Amino acid sequence: MRNLIFNPEMECMPRKALEALQLERLKALVDYCDKNVEFYHKRFKENNITADKFKSISDISYIPFTTKEDLRDTYPFGMFSVPNKEIVRIHASSGTTGNPTVVGYTREDLAHWSEQVARLCYAVGATEETIVQICFGYGMFTGALGLHYGLEKIGATIVPVSSGNTDKQLKFMRDFGTDTIVATPSYCLFLAEAARERQDEFPMESYRVKLGLLGSEGCTPEMREQIENSWGNGFFSTDNYGMSELNGPGLSGECIHREGLHINEDHFLCEIIDSASGAVLDRGATGEMVVTALTKRGIPMLRYRTKDITNINYDTCKCGRTSARMHKIIGRSDDMLKIRGVNVFPSQVESALIGINEIGPHYQIVVRRQNYADNLEVRVELIDGTLLEKYGELEKLQARIHDRIKSILGIDIKVTLVEPKTIERFTGKAQRVVDMRNS
Repeated sequence: MRNLIFNPEMECMPRKALEALQLERLKALVDYCDKNVEFYHKRFKENNITADKFKSISDISYIPFTTKEDLRDTYPFGMFSVPNKEIVRIHASSGTTGNPTVVGYTREDLAHWSEQVARLCYAVGATEETIVQICFGYGMFTGALGLHYGLEKIGATIVPVSSGNTDKQLKFMRDFGTDTIVATPSYCLFLAEAARERQDEFPMESYRVKLGLLGSEGCTPEMREQIENSWGNGFFSTDNYGMSELNGPGLSGECIHREGLHINEDHFLCEIIDSASGAVLDRGATGEMVVTALTKRGIPMLRYRTKDITNINYDTCKCGRTSARMHKIIGRSDDMLKIRGVNVFPSQVESALIGINEIGPHYQIVVRRQNYADNLEVRVELIDGTLLEKYGELEKLQARIHDRIKSILGIDIKVTLVEPKTIERFTGKAQRVVDMRNS
């Protein structure tokens, strides 16, 4: 097998040298932000922060956190560090709750971003011979263009089909010999389902897809297994992670061993904090990840609170990389549901559902407040709609699902079984939770 390390000098750097590089880049970033970003200049002045104050990486704790609200409050360009003539691209979030978060990129930023993504794609087997179909929506969302330019840097052939139009997606896969898919986990599974429904006309052997570069939403191990089984033919599914405030996809990604997502640590300095107190936790602890983008200049990010819950492993991986590895995202501190005093993550419900043969992979969590108490309903699709007429079998299945979820969450829930294909499908990030407590 070929060497799957795109940049051995950086990805295999001894930890002592890597941490020295991080400290050097952190001091340069603090000095840069002090001189070029009024938002940070004011914060540094209020907290008596200067670049020469940083003697070790742990001194980063002097810097206050940056949040999504800070970006919204300075909308649109208040946190940019350079004039617009030096910004060559702008991306933004959907802005469904207030102002969108706007991010800008210099040419140097785009070069770093492409390198970051190239490393992660190369680590799982993408090469100049890869034909990759990008099923993310192109536009203000960073996922499509981020993967696009990173894969082009490797030399892969890009099919920028964007999202939606399932029949065309499958036709291009068959006709072009697509071997790699970029998509959300839920849409990758949906495409596999759609392909299997058309087997009479186009057998699964018509497809050459072997690799999934999946991201933008969580994917439990159980869902990953279901995706791989649905495509068959040795399909290999991998996770990558990032967000627009920190460039986009490219912060971390799995290697072929899939034992955590390798962080591009020469570009990103990561911490784990307690979400409630903000205190930095010891290595190996689980909590909210905070990220400093060491090389980002268009809109620098110092100690950005991601709201994502994970932990970090600093041991050297079997692949030879010395970079730390983050655990698959366990949940989000802002997506976590508090139901009768119990913390509930949608991924826990998904883990309970996958593997039950009578139901499909699509589900919805509905939260309501009744008689001053929060209640959880899990709506699940049947694979065979005729089961709705077999009340005895239906009740047994409901009870089995109920008991399985309850054993994981520790609270009582309601299970509703619905007809096939009645729960909404998403070509982008799946919206699993419907919170009706304020309705």
